[in-house]
Amino acid sequence: MPVSPGLVDLQVNGFGGVDFNDPAITAADLDRALEAMLKTGVAFCLPTLITAHPHELQERFRALDAAVSQSRLGPLMCPGYHLEGPFLNPAPGYHGCHPPAAMTAAKLDLVSGLERDLTRPILMVTLAPEREGALALTKALAEAGKIVAIGHSAADFDVVAAAADAGLSLSTHLGNGLPQSLHKLANPVFAQLAEDRLMAGFIADGIHVHPKALKALIRAKGFERSILVTDAVVAAAAPIGRYHFAGMAVDLTANGSVRQGEGLLAGSALCLDQAVRNLVAWGIATADDALAMASRHPLAAIRPALDAHGITLAEGAVEWSDDLFVERIRIGDVERRYERRP
Repeated sequence: MPVSPGLVDLQVNGFGGVDFNDPAITAADLDRALEAMLKTGVAFCLPTLITAHPHELQERFRALDAAVSQSRLGPLMCPGYHLEGPFLNPAPGYHGCHPPAAMTAAKLDLVSGLERDLTRPILMVTLAPEREGALALTKALAEAGKIVAIGHSAADFDVVAAAADAGLSLSTHLGNGLPQSLHKLANPVFAQLAEDRLMAGFIADGIHVHPKALKALIRAKGFERSILVTDAVVAAAAPIGRYHFAGMAVDLTANGSVRQGEGLLAGSALCLDQAVRNLVAWGIATADDALAMASRHPLAAIRPALDAHGITLAEGAVEWSDDLFVERIRIGDVERRYERRP
C-alpha cells in the first residue's frame, strides 16, 4: 500500500459543482468542494481566481476569503490564493477562456489592493512577462515573498530569461494557453523548457496535452522540476452538463473536456489523483514519482512563499490502494477513510 504526503494543487478554480470565482460562494459551498478534494488525496490547494476587471476581482476575492475563513476545512487546506491574470497576453490563442477585455498592463497596486483586506495572502501570481510592467512586477512580487509564474504568454527566450532573473520560478500550465500555430522551435514552450530556473506545471488529462507529448515535455523539463496541476473548474468531480465558471457558461462533455460555447477549453474536470494514475498508465512515471509530482514538487515550488509569510502547513499523509485510489487521508486532526464502490 503506497503512502504519500498529502497532494498539493496549485491551480484549482473550483471543484465538485462549486466555482471559487463565484461572488456568491459561501463557507458551506467551500466545505463541499474541499470534502470532494479530500477524496482525491488533495490536502492543500491554492484556490485560483482568473482574469476579471478589478472591481470583479475585488468582489470575488472578498467572497472567497470570507468562505475560506468561515469554513471548517478552508483554514486547514487553503494557505493562500493564486491570481491567474489579469496581466496576460490578450492576443487570440493566448488568452484562452480568460476575457481579453479585462486584461491589463502589470500593476503592483492592483495586486496589493486586492490583497489588502484578505485574511490570507495571494501566494502565487501568473502573468505574461512580455506585458508592460511585468518584469518590474515580477521583481516586486518575488521580493515580497510571492511565487511568480508564467502563463498565457508569447514570451521568447530572452524575455523568459529576463523574467527568471527578476524572480519568475514556475510555468503555470506548460503547453497550454497558446495558439495552434507557432514557430516550430523558437516559441514560448521551448523558451520555458530551456530555462532551468523554472519548475513547470502540467495538466495530465490527455486533453490539454497529448500523453506522448507530455512524456517528452516532462523529460525535457526534468522530473524534479515537473509538477502535476489540475486547472480544475466547477465541473470537476461533477456530472456531465452545463455549469457557470467565472461568469461564463461552460459544458462538461462526455469525453471529459470542459469547453465554452465556441469550443475553447475552459479549465479542466481533472482530479489530481486521476492525473497520478494517468502518468503511471501512460508509462511516464512510476507511482512514487507521479505521487511526488503531485505532492513534494508543488510544495517545494511554493515553499519560499510559505516561509516568507510565516505559514506552516499541518502534517498529513495519504494511504493509497495498489491501483492508486485514496483509502485514507489525514491532515492534522482531520481524517477521512474511503471504501471503494463496486
